[in-house]
Amino acid sequence: MRRFAGKVALVTGAGRGLGRAIAAALAREGASLVLHYHDSAAGAEDVAEDAARLGVRTLRVRADIADTVQIRQMFEEAQRVFGRLDALVNNAGVFSRVPLLDVTEAHWDHVLDVNLKGTFLCAQAAARVMLAQRSGVIVNVASGGGLSPRPGYETSAPYSASKAGVIMLTRRLALELAPHVRVNAVAPGIIESRPGWSDEVRDRLSAATLLKRVGTPEAVAHAVVFLASDDAASVTGHTLVVDGGMVLR
Repeated sequence: MRRFAGKVALVTGAGRGLGRAIAAALAREGASLVLHYHDSAAGAEDVAEDAARLGVRTLRVRADIADTVQIRQMFEEAQRVFGRLDALVNNAGVFSRVPLLDVTEAHWDHVLDVNLKGTFLCAQAAARVMLAQRSGVIVNVASGGGLSPRPGYETSAPYSASKAGVIMLTRRLALELAPHVRVNAVAPGIIESRPGWSDEVRDRLSAATLLKRVGTPEAVAHAVVFLASDDAASVTGHTLVVDGGMVLR
């Protein structure tokens, strides 16, 4: 199926990890792509080249996800090139496992600025476009760390607070943007997003899940594509947990 043929999707943090897998999955579904990146230019270029082989148009845009001006310029450029926006995937984020007493004000601000404020700024910019065209979907990438203070892997206070904020922001956006714009989130658990894990690490982390395996970027991408597609036309304000049952432990 090419559920996004004729549609345009913007993916933040598209140059690596989950964002790269999500962009690739949307390309396979026929979506034209706006590929946001900050410091992963080479990865975004690779995604664009792969998409081109599928006959998919792309636009690569570098932006600081926490900068209002740069976010506005990114969405203006996307509108100039494609003329519409059907889906936004707020994936860009930073992970943190700094112990509580070592968290500085600067570290707290950086994590919240990228993970929560950046998600809000992009959603706000997308909403202006989508409400004008009376259609659109936003999918935010949250985390199991926003659902539980002990999600099965080490995290930090600013990270958990930022992702819990994303989950509540998702619900608020769904409320305010209905009926024309749907807003949902995915909450991944342990995802093997980069190569190089040892068998010992993989086995230890797998043991924290009910399904006894860690997740893959592709599994999260499938969930995002579902929520962004018409297959989820009756779903809004929901957080889909993709963690192998970890939250139930």
